[in-house]
Amino acid sequence: MLNYPTDAGTPVFDEKHYAPQGWQMLNGGWVEDNPGYGLVVHPPVGKQLIAIGEAIFGYNGWGWRFASAVAGTLLVLLVIRIVRRLARSTLIGAIAGILLIADGTTFVSSRIGMLDIFLAMFVTAAFGCLIVDRDEVRARFAKADAEGRIGETPWGPRLGVRWWRFGAGVLLGLACGTKWSGVYFIIAFGLLSVGFDLAARRAYGVRSPWSGTAIRDVGPALYALVLVPLGVYLGTYWAWFASETGVNRWAVGNQVGTGGPFSWIPAALRSLWFYSGEALKFHEGLTNSAGNHHPWESKPWTWPMGLRPMLYYYADNGVSGCGQTQCVKAVMLIGTPAIWWLAFPVIAWMIWRIVVRRDWRYAAVLVGYSAALLPWFLTLDRQMYYFYAVALAPFLVMGMALVLGDILGPSRRIPVPRSPVGTYLPVAPDERHTLGLLAVCLYLGLVIANFIWLWPILTALPITPGNWHDHLWLPSWR
Repeated sequence: MLNYPTDAGTPVFDEKHYAPQGWQMLNGGWVEDNPGYGLVVHPPVGKQLIAIGEAIFGYNGWGWRFASAVAGTLLVLLVIRIVRRLARSTLIGAIAGILLIADGTTFVSSRIGMLDIFLAMFVTAAFGCLIVDRDEVRARFAKADAEGRIGETPWGPRLGVRWWRFGAGVLLGLACGTKWSGVYFIIAFGLLSVGFDLAARRAYGVRSPWSGTAIRDVGPALYALVLVPLGVYLGTYWAWFASETGVNRWAVGNQVGTGGPFSWIPAALRSLWFYSGEALKFHEGLTNSAGNHHPWESKPWTWPMGLRPMLYYYADNGVSGCGQTQCVKAVMLIGTPAIWWLAFPVIAWMIWRIVVRRDWRYAAVLVGYSAALLPWFLTLDRQMYYFYAVALAPFLVMGMALVLGDILGPSRRIPVPRSPVGTYLPVAPDERHTLGLLAVCLYLGLVIANFIWLWPILTALPITPGNWHDHLWLPSWR
């Protein structure tokens, strides 16, 4: 139930920021004009989505968590479709879906009214758009090759309007409108898209593929994956621009002078720039060296394996229902160990496939994974939490599913003709395929069993104190 648990009817953990801000948007012209927790330090999209749920169900757990549940569901569907396209296999796509459903990090994030599940959904959807765009570009090159147009110029053909890449830009703008860390994906996915174009020009024998990419592709990529996200990001502040009482809405003429070298920029944009600068100062000031510590903070080197999870909720007073006089209940953001503890072997296999087999699928997934993780190493002094790693989950699962596809091997050999009229008799699976199928099934069973074991601490199910401690496998989980 999305309405459970709450903190005596109030939001849990950082829901205390986003749920009331969403409610205020709903009842105050979609703008946060008087936040109860100081400066509003995140863009509005995530809270606008939370507000939609609150409009449907009211100011309660169902209301402020409904949008997260929808985003988590969409995230599963996106991962299934993306992996199905990458692997050209419905089975491997289904395996990816099972893995993500059984991931504790994604599950808990889909049941709490915070922003990270929205960021994960938007960047994953943008990634999917770029994968479709890659396939469409290859199809256009194939058509140009068939028509003899590849060699008309040293740079190769123009590729025309690319709506899927435009869609990726829109989604990346929404990601940035949820959390600024979406910018990391703009950089990574921009390079990925241009890399796809370069690889296509080389594959189809363009005489000057590098020059062709620079002349034909870089400009459109900058438009679709930089200017479009910027425009969408600014558009997410539509209510703030239209308001009279938004935070720092009238900074120009108050905190900011009306003159100066940037006076030609509209005052509203300059005010937003000031507002963003104040929010950035807040984030930059949350450092360990400045005395900002939290008992459940973590650093990015712990995220790939989920070594330092996040305790969102814990209660041991007045809790009943576990069959004993003393009961506890908790919600912990924790990755399913059967998935997350294999992160480094999976990454090693991905790198091997990229270097030795030139497997572009693993390269694409690794780009997304890296964008979700590596930039955080640049600000290690900053206070960080494991929920920043929610965006890692879909890319980890994609990589894991592709690895399982390699273990499984081809689903069948080339069928042998049975008659001249086109009736085929499939060849029976060989021993390798049978063993691979057995290994994959056993692994999926392990993942599901691990998820079921974690269920009480993912959903605040009343358990005994001893059972609670049994779930805390590592000292860093305590």
